[in-house]
Amino acid sequence: MGFNCGIVGLPNVGKSTLFNALTRTAAAQAANYPFCTIEPNVGRVAVPDPRLETLARIAKSAKLVPASLEFVDIAGLVRGASKGEGLGNQFLANIREVDAIVHVLRCFEDSDVTHVDGSVDPIRDAGTVETELMLADLESLEKRLPQLHKKARGSDKEAARQLALIEALIPALQAGRAARTAVPPGEEEAARRLGLMTTKPVLYVCNVEEASAATGNAHSARVMAYAEAQGARAVVVSAAIEAEIAQMPEAERGEFLASLGLADSGLDRVIRAGYDLLGLITFFTAGPKEARAWTIVKGMTAPQAAGVIHGDFERGFIAAETIAYEDYVACGGEQGAREAGKLRVEGKSYVVKDGDVMLFRFNV
Repeated sequence: MGFNCGIVGLPNVGKSTLFNALTRTAAAQAANYPFCTIEPNVGRVAVPDPRLETLARIAKSAKLVPASLEFVDIAGLVRGASKGEGLGNQFLANIREVDAIVHVLRCFEDSDVTHVDGSVDPIRDAGTVETELMLADLESLEKRLPQLHKKARGSDKEAARQLALIEALIPALQAGRAARTAVPPGEEEAARRLGLMTTKPVLYVCNVEEASAATGNAHSARVMAYAEAQGARAVVVSAAIEAEIAQMPEAERGEFLASLGLADSGLDRVIRAGYDLLGLITFFTAGPKEARAWTIVKGMTAPQAAGVIHGDFERGFIAAETIAYEDYVACGGEQGAREAGKLRVEGKSYVVKDGDVMLFRFNV
């Protein structure tokens, strides 16, 4: 299981440059004019996790298979997108299909790169995009009201429940607040099924100039405060540096990052924040053939995790032999963990923990 993040923002903020760096391809055209990305570009990237290499070395695995995640590079939104301005309808449809929104904000000054509003102001830009998403969500909900009222009058209980939820969300959107701020407790899944853009979790990516990659700048500091006030996440990235790193041999990247005062790449920071955002964790399988990382939602049980590997594993689940990552490493692998009493046999109610090394027993 991976997750799907749509990269959004105004034109010329660095979305496609970041996408190219993340996917280490030139699949998205990065050009200095609006709407250079007409169709969404989709790229699957490996999730870097040093634990996987450690497990593979201990298990003497012939192959490593990392977890992966999907990024969708969506063309730039502009004011009026909710009414179809600047190909807005198409872009909004693409945003509706993703699990989370990575909102890239321009936090760098550069007279050679045009800005659709003539100046750099990431908070204004965030408001422009978010307003368009809220307006589109509001229109979507208002269109559903007549039919739901009719069904609810006919004693349709599901329609009545959906109507109550929508009537709780509309005032928030009318007041300029994202729908996620008004979801009643216990209605999170029902709200998700409405397909609203402003119920999706948001990660703000502050795209700064190279000199500010390690420390951020005044623009990114404002975004950090803005995100915190909304209960959202934000990371500082220099898309230009990430594009440069993407072209480097693996062996040279660490030294290059260190020379800039960076401990890790922007990709790593975006992924970690994305995992947090969607409540994702990783479990592992390791053996002579391969060591593999699997992504699941925090709170999943052992049978559900088994189902991520194969549906038969979940249907015929018997038990899960489980070793904590730290124990696997300290004991030198599965046999050592077994001898040290660190291998546990867990049943159907076991909630998988991040880093668990698992072997599923099943019978179909």
